Amino acid sequence: MEAILLAGGQAKRLGAATASRPKALVPVAGRPLAEYTVRLLAAAGVDRLIVSCAAGQGKLFASELAGVGPAIVLAEEPERLGRGGGLRFAMQFRRESGPVYALNADELLALDFSALLARHRERGPAATIVVAPLTSPFGIVEVADDDVVAGFREAPRLPHWVNVGVYVLDEEALARLPERGDHERTTFPELAADGRLRAFPYEGVWLTVNTQKDLERAEAHLRSHPDWPFSQEDGAGSSGSGTSGSPASGELGRPMPS
Repeated sequence: MEAILLAGGQAKRLGAATASRPKALVPVAGRPLAEYTVRLLAAAGVDRLIVSCAAGQGKLFASELAGVGPAIVLAEEPERLGRGGGLRFAMQFRRESGPVYALNADELLALDFSALLARHRERGPAATIVVAPLTSPFGIVEVADDDVVAGFREAPRLPHWVNVGVYVLDEEALARLPERGDHERTTFPELAADGRLRAFPYEGVWLTVNTQKDLERAEAHLRSHPDWPFSQEDGAGSSGSGTSGSPASGELGRPMPS
């Protein structure tokens, strides 16, 4: 099984923490950020990982991810193509046909990739995207009739789902990727309009590392959960329902820009 890792992020908002490394290789609790997800992919049977990265960064990825599990295949973009363009460029390095995992390299989550693939094959869409519940970044005030304040709720779950940045793509979706730009603004809306896009709900811990604050948050979580994401409490091995584990307080959902 193959996977494509979108690892072209420049980590501009992480400042000195990057040490001139691409964001996917920024150390988090002693390991490159991407390694946590690559280990989960390996556990799900991925033996070939295509890394879509900026020109000149391939050797660093090959070195940092060597020995994690999958064979590392480098797809260095000759110029910035955007995430959708990067995916399309990386396609030429595939050896297999059929579904492929594709995912952002800056996400930390305890997803059951095997369950995701099984659900995709069961339903047969062009693509399946992992979605998580949206948690409000603010506490809310409950206002009743006549503007009476009825109560308060801290960071409640909202009645919406957000894209986690992890997908299974079949040949139909791959053929519709843009040469340049973002597939989430082109390919996915087109597939949704055609009824060819499915969702896989995930309600476990999900951390995105975009800022120094995000990095500190991820460090704290990994230091306090040294076996994560393989610990049973986080549900990395669960399957069937489409969910994986239960969120720790304040840790579910994509952090808001800061």
